[in-house]
Amino acid sequence: MEVPITQFRRDIFSLVNQALEGEEVWVTHKGRRLKIVPEGKPPNRLSRITPMDVINYAAGGLENTGLLEEMTREWEADWERDFGPPPSASAAPKSASGRTRRKR
Repeated sequence: MEVPITQFRRDIFSLVNQALEGEEVWVTHKGRRLKIVPEGKPPNRLSRITPMDVINYAAGGLENTGLLEEMTREWEADWERDFGPPPSASAAPKSASGRTRRKR
């Protein structure tokens, strides 16, 4: 793409972005041509990806990292916050109707 200097001044940001994307941008001023190119190689899209931590299950998975205990504590805290404390095993069993049965 070749543009005169006045158009370059007006559209400088879009023309620079085009040059960064790999398109050739030529600017003409007083009969001379200038080429706008980015410095170095264009960045690879994959180079912008941030790496993730991956849990290796072959090496013990969650058990060796301490994450399993942390997750269990948080699940239990969420449960208690939303539903109250878990029912105890010593409470009287309830019948199918939901009423507590009395021992005779």
